[in-house]
Amino acid sequence: MSSGDLDAAGRGGTAAEEAPLLHHLLEIDPQLKKYEKEINRRYSEFRKRLTSIETDEPGGLDTFTKSYETFGLHVLPDGSVVCREWCPGAKELYLWGEFNDWNPQQFKFLQAGFGKWELTIPPEPEGTPRVPHNSLVKLRVIDKDGKHLDRLSPWARYVTRHESNVIFDQRLWNPPKSYKFENGHPSKPNRLRIYEAHVGISSPEAKIATYRHFTENVLPHIATLGYNAIQLMAVMEHAYYASFGYQVTSFFAASSRYGTPDELKQLVDVAHGFGIVVLLDVVHSHASKNTVDGLNQFDGSNGCFFHDNVRGAHKLWDSRLFNYRQWEVLRFLLSNLRWWIEEYQFDGFRFDGATSMLYYSHGLGDGFSGHYEEYYDLTVDTESLVYLMLANYMLHHFYPFVITIAEEVSGMPALCRPIEEGGTGFDYRLAMAIPDKWIKLLKESTDDQWSMGDIVWTLTNRRHGEKHIAYAESHDQALVGDKTIAFWLMDKEMYTHMSIFSEQSLIIDRGLALHKVIRLITHALGGEGYLNFMGNEFGHPEWLDFPRAGNKESYHYARRQYNLVSDHILKYQYLNNFDRDMNHLEMKYAWLAADQASVTRQHEEDKVIIFQRAGLIFLFNFHPTKSYTDYKIGVETSGEYEIVLDTDAEEYHGHRLLDHKGHFFTSPGTWDNCTNHMLIYIPSRVGLVLARVS
Repeated sequence: MSSGDLDAAGRGGTAAEEAPLLHHLLEIDPQLKKYEKEINRRYSEFRKRLTSIETDEPGGLDTFTKSYETFGLHVLPDGSVVCREWCPGAKELYLWGEFNDWNPQQFKFLQAGFGKWELTIPPEPEGTPRVPHNSLVKLRVIDKDGKHLDRLSPWARYVTRHESNVIFDQRLWNPPKSYKFENGHPSKPNRLRIYEAHVGISSPEAKIATYRHFTENVLPHIATLGYNAIQLMAVMEHAYYASFGYQVTSFFAASSRYGTPDELKQLVDVAHGFGIVVLLDVVHSHASKNTVDGLNQFDGSNGCFFHDNVRGAHKLWDSRLFNYRQWEVLRFLLSNLRWWIEEYQFDGFRFDGATSMLYYSHGLGDGFSGHYEEYYDLTVDTESLVYLMLANYMLHHFYPFVITIAEEVSGMPALCRPIEEGGTGFDYRLAMAIPDKWIKLLKESTDDQWSMGDIVWTLTNRRHGEKHIAYAESHDQALVGDKTIAFWLMDKEMYTHMSIFSEQSLIIDRGLALHKVIRLITHALGGEGYLNFMGNEFGHPEWLDFPRAGNKESYHYARRQYNLVSDHILKYQYLNNFDRDMNHLEMKYAWLAADQASVTRQHEEDKVIIFQRAGLIFLFNFHPTKSYTDYKIGVETSGEYEIVLDTDAEEYHGHRLLDHKGHFFTSPGTWDNCTNHMLIYIPSRVGLVLARVS
């Protein structure tokens, strides 16, 4: 197949196709009827690309998306080392390294057509590979101008960096024994409680933590808390640690900062043993500008994997943007997704920067009012959209257990609807407006000024039929320059009044109360999944800041102080206890898998929000001073109710104002559009969950 644009593939042979189940999408959202033609056009573009891969690539989609089996460096059973690269701008290509005493012109690739190059290095006389396991190798590219360029293979599986060097080196990873997984993929959960984590900052010590440390110390903590999914950040190798993993240099290499590939495999394996699915934070929206150890100018040209014009650069991120029309780019990126599943047994992906991919503007400066014209005009990048459709189609076709999540802020319709309906095929999207709302409220107003209607609107304003991951805060809010919810609430008081022996602090009391209430209402009302960033479950103090010149390369803030939870004289344990019990209650009642909540009350003067979901009644009193005795609430299902979660309980360092032994009985009579009602005491700054006594 030609290495050119996909326009060259299957020309003139495929008629426009319509999304076969579009009527399902239009039943959910009739307003999309006006854009039926554009939805079908996008679907047709997807079908053209898929058909061209199936018909023009030997082995079809399956072989095409497992090209890591043939590209890059491989050791064959007879000890031969075979190499294959796509380097269309090269005039000559060589492999050199420790194995040949760094002779740059001993092993020359041969052209294989369409910009591809191939090399076979015979084994030693005794049958051992000429290139030993873990030895350093490089590619020497001679471009069309005769310049000699040192490069790493885009398909490199293991790259390392000497402490005194800023550039990564490629190593041939061919261990004598392969890691054997003991646990298979867990069953695909019907709702997600996600623990967002970064291996490198998972230790209380001021250093880069390891895969092994995370496996032995953090995984048991996550399992105890009741999370059923881990979202691992910064695994794909990135030269700049402070980029948080979002400036990827080697797409097929697990970051060697934290250990070996086998140690990452063990991490995933042990997580599966806990019944936890592991999602990779995958970055296909852009790539690092690095040349010597990245993809940029791999063949000496400014194009290759990227657009060779203004479309090829992201000005804000200072990075390169992929050319998704390019056949070999599709091969590379789709194979990259399968690689992480096949080699490391990941269970799915969070696609970073989806908004940047979907629009020519990359979403910069766009207000996104929600008007549908914004989603179906010429500002949408069809090539990128079709890539996301291909990725979702391929993943769900070959791996029914896979979970895909889009980081997307614009509100693009049908992003999480099946491709056959004209959707993009994601399973979930992040409800990104929710953390912004909480930070805005904490930053700009006191809680007596909060609008209950505004909070409810933000937590419930999501597309019907598309699953959302709700979260009160993620890594974005933890980064230096912003504050976590705990720090917005308690700030410097956390340094002096988090001991149980400290004098009472109204700031700490308010902070602990609202931290729990905010997380519970977000968990229960905000979506069909829930996400927490590591450490925020116990109100981790301070901010997150990676070593850089501006902080004198300090690791002091590039860590998570899990030791605070195990220190029984500190109050962090109480927030941790609440997070655990909140998740375990969801595990029992499955509200994230239930229909969207029915909000029965949002009273501005009382500062009260009440809703029902999954047979439970959720009550929140945000008033800073007023508690309500015999507060009348509407109840749809009559019967006897009991408290099953109380943010004010003793085990969460509350004031223990409610008697959990007492039960509540409904009375007939309409209230708040419910057929029954009951009377209940709701203390100030408290969240309650009631369940019907069976």
